[in-house]
Amino acid sequence: MPPSTIFALLDCNNFYASCERAFNPKLRGRPIVVLSNNDGCVIARSNEAKALGIPMGAPAFKFQPLFKKHGVHVFSSNFALYGDMSRRVMETASLFTPDMEIYSIDEAFLRLDRMHDQPLDLARKIRATVLQWTGIPVSIGIGPTKTLAKIANRVAKKQPEHGGTFSLVDCPDQDQILAGINIEDVWGIGSRYSKKLREFGIRNALQFSRLDKDWVKKRMTVNGMHTLLELQGIPCIPLDQTVATPKSIVCSRTFARAVQDKDQLEQIVSGYAARVGERLRGQNCIAGQIQVFVLTDRFRLDKPQYGNAATISLAIPSSHTPNLIRAARTVLDRIFKPGYEYRKAGVMVFGIEKEQGRRLMLFEPSPEELARSKALMGVMDRINARWGAMTMRMAAEGTGKRWVMRQAHLSPRYTTDWKALPRAL
Repeated sequence: MPPSTIFALLDCNNFYASCERAFNPKLRGRPIVVLSNNDGCVIARSNEAKALGIPMGAPAFKFQPLFKKHGVHVFSSNFALYGDMSRRVMETASLFTPDMEIYSIDEAFLRLDRMHDQPLDLARKIRATVLQWTGIPVSIGIGPTKTLAKIANRVAKKQPEHGGTFSLVDCPDQDQILAGINIEDVWGIGSRYSKKLREFGIRNALQFSRLDKDWVKKRMTVNGMHTLLELQGIPCIPLDQTVATPKSIVCSRTFARAVQDKDQLEQIVSGYAARVGERLRGQNCIAGQIQVFVLTDRFRLDKPQYGNAATISLAIPSSHTPNLIRAARTVLDRIFKPGYEYRKAGVMVFGIEKEQGRRLMLFEPSPEELARSKALMGVMDRINARWGAMTMRMAAEGTGKRWVMRQAHLSPRYTTDWKALPRAL
């Protein structure tokens, strides 16, 4: 890579809480927490909630008195809303540079050196545009490497005086900033290596950046040396703009109430297989193996416990929902035992490959049959994309949803459900 690379890390601030605030301005400045599936634990907090001492992963039922005392706004996880808002943020940012790597649902790396001679000014423009167009506040850190951009982003987020953007390119205080970054907070250094480094007296990013290359390579392999070079301003980790084929795809949920009836469990598993099929087709992939697992409630010691999983290979690798449902129900027949109260089930597929580059099988379906299958699934996916998830579904999934997740505090799906469109009064 050329030595004049300039990376930027765009990170959405308190993303889940910001999504809720985008459509409810009354929540600004108020403490917000978002709960996990079945309203179990805290998985996201606003800064105001963090200031109240609410820890990540806190069981919601234990903190109800604190929520009530301080007026904490509690939301069930609304991943349909969060996923769509993430897409809007990323599409907005991509208008400013074609060189972009979506790193997670709320983070993306950008390259700015090819687009503008004043990267910090461009970063400020990106931040302002994302806020205006989506309502989501972001922080942007700039550096000559991705690792330094990560550190710059941390400064931009933690120090409000920078206005949400900060650059480590030609920064005179870089050593001071690196000295303030704990070694375990450096991107690419996990808990195991940070513990080992502290045993050698290496406590911050600056101390690590001054280590000998051979010493680091010997104790931390080549990845550790890449982190060292990145902290020294030498880019070793390029943007990854390719969409990798996933090794597996899983859909699983914990039920709001226990399920004993096999017919109901078959409908649940069928629904999960359908969701897996949608995700496979969304990535133009097919799967060759499918696994189903079931579990009882391990916290109910007064009830008999059981859990099992089984995997089978598909005769023809596929993303066709009926094929996946048929295989999933076959697996469920093998592992289901009557007399137990099941609280969780899941479907996972393996052996994933791109549909266009798939291996041919001896007993291939005819081209006409494959075309009909693809056309049918395409119609279903387009209808569900336009009118909302599960608008059209297989009869095997059932019509009653008594086993759906507990979501007592779910906000509307403002951007993906016609009935939930916000109204301006």
